[in-house]
Amino acid sequence: MSAVDPYLREIAKTGYSVVKSAFSSQQIDDILSGLENAFQRQPNSSAVQSNSAGIYAARNVLALWPDAADVWREPPLPEIVAAVLGAEAGLVRGLYFDKPPEGAWALPWHRDLTIAVRDNRLPSSSFSKPTVKAGVPHVEAPREVLDKMLTVRIHLDEVTDENGPLKVLPGSHLSGPGPTNEGAAPVTILSGRGDVLFMRPLLAHASNHCSAGTRRHRRILHLEFAGIPQLPDGYSWFDFRPL
Repeated sequence: MSAVDPYLREIAKTGYSVVKSAFSSQQIDDILSGLENAFQRQPNSSAVQSNSAGIYAARNVLALWPDAADVWREPPLPEIVAAVLGAEAGLVRGLYFDKPPEGAWALPWHRDLTIAVRDNRLPSSSFSKPTVKAGVPHVEAPREVLDKMLTVRIHLDEVTDENGPLKVLPGSHLSGPGPTNEGAAPVTILSGRGDVLFMRPLLAHASNHCSAGTRRHRRILHLEFAGIPQLPDGYSWFDFRPL
């Protein structure tokens, strides 16, 4: 039995799994330093979103900070990605999230249905709802694509009940992109600094505001992988970096 088998079984059954202490404190410091320096070099970029409390999100992270394409390659993460998605898998998008003290946000229950593509104007029976985010075309993808994707969320801070942790509905990834799985009891994912959450895009998830008066951040490097290099209907990933 492989050492990653328990993670694979949990991802298949519940739609998520957590690898504890995948990164050391020094590695997390290095990631944060790299991201912060990258954001400072792009103060006017539409990809970096901020408010009076500071930067709370960034898109196009693979372009803003190229090291993001390799920083995730810490065992057993690549083995898990390859085992779930197959040998043809690749990294397709990078995002960054924070919930700065006094500038936190919340998200209602939802699934991650949107992907970044080269051209979202092509006629298609598979893709819908074209949008442009920070200059990059996006579309809502069909289940046949989303079922072959996996998200890797590297926790850059400890996540407690105080700083708006993620909540998930276990098993909801099996019910498709429609209404959330109301029969499942929500699970709150608390994690340590350096822990990594694997989750399927169709897993229903949400998060609350941070507790009033907290000084905690909730910084996350969010990386999306796909097991299919080629998309249906002549569409292409905006970015595809083989494992």
